[in-house]
Amino acid sequence: MAKKRGKVRSALSAAHQALRRKRVVAVVYFTLRILVIAMMVAQFFNGDFESVFLCGLTLVLFLLPTVFERALMIDLPNTMEIIIMLFIFAAEILGEISSFYTTFHGWDTILHTINGFLCAAIGFALVDMLNRTEKFSLSLSPVFMSIVAFCFSMTIGVLWEFFECGMDQLMALDMQKDTVVHSISSVMLDPSGLNNRVLIDNIVDTVVVTADGRQISLGLGGYLDIGLLDTMKDLAVNFVGAVVFSFIGYFYVKSRGRGKFASKFIPQVVEVQPEDVDPRQPKFFKKAKKSLPPEE
Repeated sequence: MAKKRGKVRSALSAAHQALRRKRVVAVVYFTLRILVIAMMVAQFFNGDFESVFLCGLTLVLFLLPTVFERALMIDLPNTMEIIIMLFIFAAEILGEISSFYTTFHGWDTILHTINGFLCAAIGFALVDMLNRTEKFSLSLSPVFMSIVAFCFSMTIGVLWEFFECGMDQLMALDMQKDTVVHSISSVMLDPSGLNNRVLIDNIVDTVVVTADGRQISLGLGGYLDIGLLDTMKDLAVNFVGAVVFSFIGYFYVKSRGRGKFASKFIPQVVEVQPEDVDPRQPKFFKKAKKSLPPEE
């Protein structure tokens, strides 16, 4: 009984320390929520209800780290949790509502690179947790774990591009940002109808002819590519982010978890059993103390 009591006390102490470590996360979380709510109120009075919806979606997305921690019984490192929230804020509030995507060249590229890095970290963590769980008889090599993390990240990147394309086609949005090019090559321009490439270069303007005969000069200084190059660029930088963390994860496993940098992005399994201590419940300290066996 005394041994069990000491085990529960150790769990309580560890939980207290975890809560202290989460103070920085809590400060970032509430600061971002206040900023989003302020933006939501401002956009409501401006009559921009699409931005109001994006603000509401952002508030929901901020809850994802907590949802994953509760559902998977894991502890997300502070660094990763903060980066996830800042990423969501940068993508939805700064990128979409504040027009950072068009104001700051490369904003979208930076976010997609970070996305590739984070998704590789999540994929690596999932495999790492399975590798350490006694319920599964897995003993995966560091190389295989890195490959799985890389594939997981690239899959998420591809699914996101599917989503962007779907929204552009169904909702007439412009999530796949356009690119101005100065030359095109297409077999569709071959007058013979054969598979011969026709090249047009030195394009300085594009004229669009509507059904009523109007001719509209786009005035962009070239030809308008509608999303293809943007999609490939996003996947390329996602690839870079995924490769970087896959290498980091490989050496993390090779060193048996001693990598300080990688540990800031790899969640840890919560070893405390829910019936003893549940740090996600508001009154878990009180419940845990009640569960302590009496002194002998």
